[in-house]
Amino acid sequence: MQDANQDDVQAPVGAQRRIRRSPLLFTTPLALLALLTAILLWEVIRANMADGARSTWPWRLHLLDMDALGSLLAVAGGAVLARAQYARTVRPYLGWRGSWQKGHLKGDASGWRVGVLNGGQHLAVVDAWDCRLVLAGQGDSASAPWGDLDEAATELTAAGLVVAQDFQIIHFGPGFPLVSTGGYDTVLVGAFSKRFVRDVEAFYIRFRVTDVVGDTHERIVDCMKGARTDLSAPLD
Repeated sequence: MQDANQDDVQAPVGAQRRIRRSPLLFTTPLALLALLTAILLWEVIRANMADGARSTWPWRLHLLDMDALGSLLAVAGGAVLARAQYARTVRPYLGWRGSWQKGHLKGDASGWRVGVLNGGQHLAVVDAWDCRLVLAGQGDSASAPWGDLDEAATELTAAGLVVAQDFQIIHFGPGFPLVSTGGYDTVLVGAFSKRFVRDVEAFYIRFRVTDVVGDTHERIVDCMKGARTDLSAPLD
């Protein structure tokens, strides 16, 4: 598998993190606030200088009236705070769940079903969806590269695992909406047989979504977490 995002910093497995803020809706209000603050400092320094000094360049440069400047600063500061509060309100809460279930693999065999959900109150849209695969005996999973799901399926098939019998992996393309479920219903990510759980050391899904204010969030799901704990249970 080829590394699809070589410049990415490794995210903690299982933890959601915000990896990017909207340049328009986050950076622009902050830049405006910084500019107005700089103008305020300029005018305060000018106001405390002697009249003769203010008549020479560059101190004679008058940018804004103090009353108007104060009003603009209040508006800009309020916009920054309001944006931060709204971003927290519409933030997606990306969760996942795994359990042994029937009906997702051939022969009605039990499979380890993994699903994801958006527990927030608003829509989130998928930006990227990739995976990390480590077969049993291949070494440390932390050093394995990220790649797309087609590459993972090809590698799994080459290892003797059968599509729809040993595994089922769902593709999510850019623009797919993860809607707020209002409960705990998950969207199927993959289903894996007992053989898959034994033959695969690690299988991670990394997905990135953008919320309604343009911030990008990421979560990495360890699809095998919990599967081996219940492997010896009577599943069929």
